[in-house]
Amino acid sequence: MNDGMTDEEKRRDQLLAAPDSTEEDAAPRIDVTQRDGVRRIDIRDDAAVRPGNPEEEPVEPEA
Repeated sequence: MNDGMTDEEKRRDQLLAAPDSTEEDAAPRIDVTQRDGVRRIDIRDDAAVRPGNPEEEPVEPEA
């Protein structure tokens, strides 16, 4: 079944369906890239909601 909506449109529509939701609720939170068969998922720097303990400073990964 094809309803004519992209996955991103479906995501936005679902996130904005909640009572009192705002455009910020539907803002992207991750970036997905794929190179040489490897998929990488990164939390966006401007994401309003981030994983982890908000009381602790984030630890930078070692290079």
